Amino acid sequence: MVIDGVDVPEDGAEPVDQVGELLARVARGDAGAFARMYDLMSPRVFGLILRVLVDRSQSEEVLQEVFLEVWQSAAKFAPNRGQGRSWVLTIAHRRAVDRVRSSQASADRDIRVGFRDLDVPHDHVAETVELTIEGERVAQAVATLPAAQREAITLAYYGGYSQSEIAALVGAPLGTIKTRMRDGLSRLRTQMGVTT
Repeated sequence: MVIDGVDVPEDGAEPVDQVGELLARVARGDAGAFARMYDLMSPRVFGLILRVLVDRSQSEEVLQEVFLEVWQSAAKFAPNRGQGRSWVLTIAHRRAVDRVRSSQASADRDIRVGFRDLDVPHDHVAETVELTIEGERVAQAVATLPAAQREAITLAYYGGYSQSEIAALVGAPLGTIKTRMRDGLSRLRTQMGVTT
């Protein structure tokens, strides 16, 4: 009589671990033994996974993963450490729990992203006022710069010109324009209270 992959003799002799024997053959690459073991164990393995995951489609995926792992790692089964069916069911339980943890981590990550991406209402009027005030402060600070520095910075930031284009426009060497801009920006940082 076979109970859960274990052949229990009626004469009281030692039970034979059919799944363990099949695993030994699977470890040697015996596809027929694998098919037989799958037939013996898949209903029980699927039931265990389904109890953990509840979701049928995920349970089917994990069932495939379990038997793939069994096929790939059958050589790791040690008959002296337990029954073959216990070894397969342990793999199934571990895989099912891993899937639950992975799903939970994914859900937690989605929730965090969702909260981060929520459209947080803000005061557009206050933002516009702040930008206007800041713009006026910058304009006042630029006005205090020496004329050559003010010209280079205005052409670059308000006109959109590159340093070489500014040099051509004002008829000054490129190195001079770079120096004017560097010195002008340094003064602006100081006046605006920006620390770098």
